[in-house]
Amino acid sequence: MELKLPITIVDELTDDEVRSEGELDLGSGEIRHLRYLEPEGGAMGFPAARDDYEFTLGILRNGAREVEFRIEVDVLRDRYSVTPSELLELKVRAAKLFSQQPPKLH
Repeated sequence: MELKLPITIVDELTDDEVRSEGELDLGSGEIRHLRYLEPEGGAMGFPAARDDYEFTLGILRNGAREVEFRIEVDVLRDRYSVTPSELLELKVRAAKLFSQQPPKLH
């Protein structure tokens, strides 16, 4: 059984950030179906290949709650992924996130 979740990807640059969306495969840690949220997002090429690149993180959301996690970058292949150890930790945190009751609105 494959479980894929939509995530937000944030490439942090020195003075800016590039946001995109993708699909995280919880079985393999691969991130596919990347789509930049701003039209100019990928205009300068793969963000991690830029000189002002700093790091990449992922965000998994459930309503107003979110979990951030580290994303590994393969600059040569223009690919994102999550390491097995980070993936295991993310699965535990995601299970907690999705099992919590939504906050009550007053």
